[in-house]
Amino acid sequence: MTLLLFFIISALMSMSIVLLKSKTITKVIAIGYALIHIWFTIYCWTNLNKTELSYFTYNSAGVLLLSVLSFLTIPTVYHGFIYAAGDDVKKYNIYHAALIGLMTFMSGAYLANGMTVLWIFVEATTLAVAALIYHDRTEMALEATWKYVFICSTGIALAYLGILFLGFIYGRGDAANLSFASFANIINNANPLYLKIAFVFVLIGFSTKMGLFPMHTVTIDAHSVAPPPISALISTTLMNVGFLAIFRVYTLFSSSSILPFMNHVLILAGILSLLIASGYMLKAKHLKRMLAYSSLENMGLVAIAVGVGGVGYYAALLLLVLHSLTKSSLFYQMGQLSRVLHTFKLDECGRYMKLYPAGALVLIIGMICILAIPPSGLFITEFLIFKGLVFNDQWFVLIIAILLLCFVIYAMSTRIMHIIFSDPRNVDSLRPSDKVNPVETISQFVLLGVVIIMCFYQPPFLVDLINQSLALLPK
Repeated sequence: MTLLLFFIISALMSMSIVLLKSKTITKVIAIGYALIHIWFTIYCWTNLNKTELSYFTYNSAGVLLLSVLSFLTIPTVYHGFIYAAGDDVKKYNIYHAALIGLMTFMSGAYLANGMTVLWIFVEATTLAVAALIYHDRTEMALEATWKYVFICSTGIALAYLGILFLGFIYGRGDAANLSFASFANIINNANPLYLKIAFVFVLIGFSTKMGLFPMHTVTIDAHSVAPPPISALISTTLMNVGFLAIFRVYTLFSSSSILPFMNHVLILAGILSLLIASGYMLKAKHLKRMLAYSSLENMGLVAIAVGVGGVGYYAALLLLVLHSLTKSSLFYQMGQLSRVLHTFKLDECGRYMKLYPAGALVLIIGMICILAIPPSGLFITEFLIFKGLVFNDQWFVLIIAILLLCFVIYAMSTRIMHIIFSDPRNVDSLRPSDKVNPVETISQFVLLGVVIIMCFYQPPFLVDLINQSLALLPK
């Protein structure tokens, strides 16, 4: 009943923050929640494959992504304290109550062992994220919030249609039992047409969370106005929720005759995601939107990796882990950059190395890591994806992917270098910069350091957990 205790404590903490109107108490509760989340993750590690409350199982893939979220809880809470420091008590408390809710809902989604429970928790994340996107209470924030709620709700509705088609596999007698374990027993006897329709609806629906084509637009606008620590979660751990929902269905169907169909759909979605990301990054003038398109590019690579199969499966999960650490560090840095430069607009940015050297160094290392340039651990993941494409004789996909990645590398590197070393293009917009304590960058250096170490050494416990997550997939 440890899971039930975790949910109850999380709910009480979130409600206490709203009711007790004190910033000091809120800080204590938020730090306490981060520590409890880490404790709960350790418990999941020690009880792998255990089922609790009938609807949740500590399976390898869920625990892996839960661990990424737990690793990011303390830096996210810490940077949230800094970002919201100037807010009134009401806004400050709503922010942290919604943050605790979001982390709890994502944790439930990671561990859900059935489609219906997973769907409920994914929908719950939409409500928590909406409250966080609207934190600054601006007109743009309101527009982005409504757009996020509308598109995500539409996507979740499409995903629900996919779940209904999964129900048709059973017939009328047992349609309510939509656990992944029960699906595995009958999937090979199902009508392939139902399986194809279900997969397409699930892919389109949950791509609102994964940030994958064709429902990628919702996360792009959300990043423009969301607080940087929240952007860090939306662009990493919440995208991992969307991926896991799609991956669980893919794993179920992988033993059926529609495996080639799913692979083709994923590779197509991945290539189109790369195409859109590279095109928009070349014209991006907003720094957080640029990072959002970078996330779209990485999710496209994840989709291609799964579609490739073989070594691609391992590359996909490792890429998710390393992308989460890298992208979150870059978004944390965006919060500091906005305090120094007072803008996210590219034309108004410049001379960052002179104004804040520690932050400039984070951007340089982060750029190297996210673009998969050695010694970034992401280089290993892209190498494995390309290796899989070569082994499968998918030369056309390989060439297109490499060309599009060249555009991404050019777009991001030129913009980051402009921010760090060049003078602002719009000199009239210059304002006195605020002082930022370099201590705030420690969390970012730690995260990027882990990504670099992963290029040379991947801990056995991580490798084993990833391999366990892939045990049901074809070799």
